[in-house]
Amino acid sequence: MKKLNIIILIVISYVSAFSQQNILQNNLNEGEKLIEAYFTPMAETFGAGLNNAWYNTAKPHSILGFDVTFSLNTVIIPNSAENFMIGDNFDGVFTSSEADASTIFGSMNSTNMNYNPDNNLPSSSFSMPGGLKTPILPLPMVQAGIGIFKKTSIDIRYMPMLNVGDNINVNLYGIGAKHDLLQWIPAVGNAIPMSLSVQAGYTNLNTELKVAGQEVALNTKATTFNLIASKKILMITGYAGVGYNYSNTTFSANPNFDLNGLSFDQELDISFESQKNLRTNIGIRLNIALMTIHADYTFADYPTASIGVGVSLR
Repeated sequence: MKKLNIIILIVISYVSAFSQQNILQNNLNEGEKLIEAYFTPMAETFGAGLNNAWYNTAKPHSILGFDVTFSLNTVIIPNSAENFMIGDNFDGVFTSSEADASTIFGSMNSTNMNYNPDNNLPSSSFSMPGGLKTPILPLPMVQAGIGIFKKTSIDIRYMPMLNVGDNINVNLYGIGAKHDLLQWIPAVGNAIPMSLSVQAGYTNLNTELKVAGQEVALNTKATTFNLIASKKILMITGYAGVGYNYSNTTFSANPNFDLNGLSFDQELDISFESQKNLRTNIGIRLNIALMTIHADYTFADYPTASIGVGVSLR
């Protein structure tokens, strides 16, 4: 009887150990790839949103001219960002009877998966969490600009910690600059009835969210370089830009981060693959005395519609 109790205790311990499977150290790289596949659409969405609303005219402020603008960037999440392929992407460490699984923006349904460790250990099952099932992600921000020397404006943007959806909190800061190009070619510049400038901006976004009831954090750094042109006729300014976006994201979670049965027993700090893409946008601004109202649309992998209102002087 005593021997039977010992055997039962061993079996219970064995089952418990594998019902809550800790990922092995030599499988950690594949585990990080799995987390990256799930969260990458959010990283790309934030990167797209952060690189917008830097300008609504190509004309920089005069010295000590200024503006304060509130903008809402709404990123349109493409259908391709709702799922990630399983297949052989994880070297057989993670498999499933399903061909793909939901990302953070995909279906709310979880996906049954298998973890196949090394060292002749048996496989165990776990569930990849479902997504938020949202077609868009709005990202608000406040930006202020001031004119300095040589037809150059400096822009600063900031947003305190703010809730932008269920279980998602964000805050950001950034700095940018806009510089007039036509001043350096006066013979041509004076003959062209428009403004032409080069613009650059950098934004840092911190995101806190809950996944499967656990807190995780994303830090996204986004940089953009643009060539922009605009033309003002009476109270209306039309503008367009073409540029280059770059962003990178770091994911972090406390030890024991758990994917419904698969546990990471160490603190996670994962750098996602950097995102690089071209962008073009067109927009229109309405000037009513000191007040401005603008709207534009950016064509990119993650299209973005922006609207804003502000006060601008000189």
